[in-house]
Amino acid sequence: MFSPTVLVAALGYFVDLYDLLLFRIVRQPSLVALGVPADKTLEIGFSLTNAQDIGLLVGGFLWGALGDRRGRTGVLYASILMYSLANIANAFVPNVELYLVLRFVAGVGLAGELGVAITLVSEVLPARIRGYGTTMIATIGVLGAVAASTVTTLFDWQTAYLVGGGLGVLLLALRIRMAESALFHAPSTSSVARGNFFALFSVPERTGRYVAGVLLAVPTWYVIGMLISTGDKLAPALGVVGTVTTADTILWCYLGLSLGDLCSGVVSQALSSRKKVIALYYAFATAMVVVFFTATDGMSAKTFFGLCFLLGLGVGYWAMVMQMIAELFGTNLRATATTSSANVVRATVIPMGMALKALSPSLGLPGAVMVIGVVVLVLALGALWWSKETFGRSLAFDEQ
Repeated sequence: MFSPTVLVAALGYFVDLYDLLLFRIVRQPSLVALGVPADKTLEIGFSLTNAQDIGLLVGGFLWGALGDRRGRTGVLYASILMYSLANIANAFVPNVELYLVLRFVAGVGLAGELGVAITLVSEVLPARIRGYGTTMIATIGVLGAVAASTVTTLFDWQTAYLVGGGLGVLLLALRIRMAESALFHAPSTSSVARGNFFALFSVPERTGRYVAGVLLAVPTWYVIGMLISTGDKLAPALGVVGTVTTADTILWCYLGLSLGDLCSGVVSQALSSRKKVIALYYAFATAMVVVFFTATDGMSAKTFFGLCFLLGLGVGYWAMVMQMIAELFGTNLRATATTSSANVVRATVIPMGMALKALSPSLGLPGAVMVIGVVVLVLALGALWWSKETFGRSLAFDEQ
């Protein structure tokens, strides 16, 4: 549980989430500092977020395939190095154009951490404590978002980027040796090549496993990407009284998310089930989304932050879904499936953003976000019904 492999994976995810959420927090001040008019920061900010999310999508395919072909540990180190250097470079951007390029590069780097980390830890730990390993990664990792929110209240946006990059470089400088998965080195008799992304879609049943895993996790990024990241805009429109900033909404959401990830892993081990725990969290998250749209008129900012905490708690099954996906796929496609699916989920913010832009003129911002939420939650419910239980499953198998 406390081996260098698990600790490096957890600390790497800490820095990963620090950078992933940092831009959403410093979007406004950084763009204003680059000369963008205040009324254009939301539009241009979405463009930069999309560039980052496209990078995540590209990186998810790249790192996942390399993780299955070249090994888990090397990919983990390479991804940490890439997003750390991109983070440092973001502190010195002179214009929006270069900012956009660097957010894409950062996205590619960030894409490799979580999926490969969960794949590696799942294969290294015994099945009886596998869930605890993922819990440690998620619980420590999501505190990176809390750190990003805290750092931005103490320092300017450029220093915040330097802190994130420095943390990643420091982690690599420690040169902690991680053990490679024995399953990765085991001989394979499969006819499916290692890291073949297209093989995920060559068999309908295998495609169904992959799509269901993605849809199960999308509510997490609906909450983060739609409700929390635009909380400073949604709160006034919903009648919240007081000042609400993105840094505050992210801070409170991720405090809840950290607790949620911790509890989901422990409860999963106690119930010997992944699916039951995801169902419980899904129900609670749905209830909190309903409260978000129906009970915030006249709510104080402090109470609204409490709701953000509960929303984070409700979607604290994100790592559990990634664990489930790692257990659903064979060794020759495990990193490919887990890493790409994590970033496909993150990239769903792009079509959600496009839908928001198309629906907002007629429905208003809250109405558009609510409609998107209904679609996301219904699809996730169908995926939950279709998914199979994976708790305790042996991972010593290949996709044939």
